[in-house]
Amino acid sequence: MSDKFIINGGKKLNGIIEVLGSKNVALPILATTILTKEDCIIDNVPLIEDVLKMISLLEIMGAKVEWIEKRKIKINCGKIDPKKLPKDIIGRFRGSALLWGSLSARFDSFKTASPGGCVIGARPLDTHFDAFAQMGVNVKQSGKFYNFTKIKNTKPEMEVTLDEFSVTATENVLLFASSQSCKTVLKIADQDYQVQELIKVLQKMGAKIKFAGPHIFEIIGDEKLSGFTCKLIADPIEAGTFIVAVLATRGDVLVKNVETQYLTLFLKKIKSFGAILEFPDENSVRVLPSPKLIMNKIQSMPYPGIQPDLQPEFGVLATQTKGATLIHDPLYEGRLKYLEELNKMGADIIFCDPHRAIVNGPTALHGIEVPSLDIRGGAALVIAGLMAQGMTTINNAYQIDRGYEKIEERLQKLGADIRRVSN
Repeated sequence: MSDKFIINGGKKLNGIIEVLGSKNVALPILATTILTKEDCIIDNVPLIEDVLKMISLLEIMGAKVEWIEKRKIKINCGKIDPKKLPKDIIGRFRGSALLWGSLSARFDSFKTASPGGCVIGARPLDTHFDAFAQMGVNVKQSGKFYNFTKIKNTKPEMEVTLDEFSVTATENVLLFASSQSCKTVLKIADQDYQVQELIKVLQKMGAKIKFAGPHIFEIIGDEKLSGFTCKLIADPIEAGTFIVAVLATRGDVLVKNVETQYLTLFLKKIKSFGAILEFPDENSVRVLPSPKLIMNKIQSMPYPGIQPDLQPEFGVLATQTKGATLIHDPLYEGRLKYLEELNKMGADIIFCDPHRAIVNGPTALHGIEVPSLDIRGGAALVIAGLMAQGMTTINNAYQIDRGYEKIEERLQKLGADIRRVSN
């Protein structure tokens, strides 16, 4: 069984915390190593479950993996075999779907198990499969497996229009198209931070990618992409999580390594809600005690909107603000499940439908035993536990570990009474 977190709440967070490397950037960039037979060096790698699993998948397929330093890795995928892909690891995290674009580019055919991940709704894969079909890759389902077969492309140009603003589908198209010698026009593309950072690496490797209009990319690939050296950015979602945690506990913390350019609307929103922030430099945010917070509406939107991964943190914060706050996540019908747990802790939340809820505040939260259903909802419940009176037990810490490295140790340094218990 998974570890659990025990939190005795009611303590203000104080001190300094540094944001580590981005999970959502690490996964697609690890996938790019498949596109070249040369060495690839990646620095600032977060040592978290999903990233370590992706590295493990590359190793199992035959990649040579060398840790140069604690967070710096060298990978060579010169000799890999997708037939060695294990179904058990793939079935445990959603990020494994990012292998599809690179493997389709490198191999004529391969078979993979269905990816797993967070319990936040149906999360259909149709957008991916439709995009692959437009690029000449046939995908057939056989039980819990998918068979990918590439049809030789003779067209000088391909056009791909996504069904929705899907981050991972955008990344899979970019990965595949970057190794094709033809021109690919990608429309309805997501443009969030992980996509922008992936593009920078693909450009280093030799792909020509340019912005061609609102949510449109033009890609001219290269069949012989080169290796690369890159340093992952600090995680914008982790930064946002810590900023909200400090606000929720009315603490005073300097958050370092904040990629503020990818948190423009997030920072604007929390300031408009009454948060007192200082910016000592372009990559640091000091969160000061902010006693009067009033929220109105939080809606998850494609970039440059509020990232869906930060919506749960806002939902917890809304329990401590005056009046009613609408929380709206139009994409995933299961993303609001954490709010059900907050109600059990004493929150006053009314569900309008699977995508919308109204949080009435402020309410006092009390500690109980709750599950961690997904990465971000789990982190939100950690924040709730930090605010609550009494003891909160958060089961299935594994889900939180997938996205946050040693979160309990880092919060302890800020004065939180949180510990990990192994079952």
